[in-house]
Amino acid sequence: MALTNSQVTVFARELQSSLKKALVFAGPTAVNRNYEGEIRQTGDSVRIRSISRPTIAAYTKNVTAIVPETLTDAERTLLINQANYFAFEIDDVDMAQVQNGGGLMTEAALESAYGLADVADLYVAALYTGADAANKITTTAITSAALAVTGLVNLKVKLDNANVPNQGRYVIVTPWYHGLLLQSNNFISVSDSGTSEALRNGQVGRAFGFDIFVSNNVTLVTGDDYLISAGYTGAITFASQINKVEPFRPESSFSEAIKGLNLFGAKLVRPSGIATLVASIT
Repeated sequence: MALTNSQVTVFARELQSSLKKALVFAGPTAVNRNYEGEIRQTGDSVRIRSISRPTIAAYTKNVTAIVPETLTDAERTLLINQANYFAFEIDDVDMAQVQNGGGLMTEAALESAYGLADVADLYVAALYTGADAANKITTTAITSAALAVTGLVNLKVKLDNANVPNQGRYVIVTPWYHGLLLQSNNFISVSDSGTSEALRNGQVGRAFGFDIFVSNNVTLVTGDDYLISAGYTGAITFASQINKVEPFRPESSFSEAIKGLNLFGAKLVRPSGIATLVASIT
């Protein structure tokens, strides 16, 4: 029996849900989806407008002549230029011989979602190389708990100097960096924080105003040097959707098949809103 249209909707919903859960760099803590809009095809774009800050000047009663200034605006374009797909099939014989043949389809769909999420996550992780020069900390040996903590403090200072809002700050570290943090009393684990909030994907603790996340998608700069990234949700915008999920019967076999297409794009809209540290294991 071929898959029905209602099943297509179920698979699309499961895929989208799994995408959101699997993301760290492209997750809701690290990026915003303010300009997602309606994405229909690769090449779509979202225009992001900003306006200059008015000048603040001194005022003296009965003396100052107020002359309104002309504001300027700027426009950035979020281009939906990334497209990835999956396609898989399960033979009718296998479907019949497995006790829960439909479960095979569900499991394969979830694996596909994870694969799509991983590609998108790596894409967003690469954007952190575009941080303002003043917010970049060059290669630093992080070989102890104390040095790992100092690294977080230095990232905090970079964001503070750039007037980045305190609310919504995060830092994404490697597993080995997290291991060093766990050896420090300055590090507060989520389980010991006293909150009843369920663990968010990848979040392992909070310290110095940062929600701390662990990811294996942290950019490898060179050798054993990794790009530890910090910021707030207003710095990077991300837009994605499962554009198409379609069941079909391949002509050359007796099998059920599903193919899906995911379109997305991301842009670093505030380079001053992120800070990076090139951390070396050695």
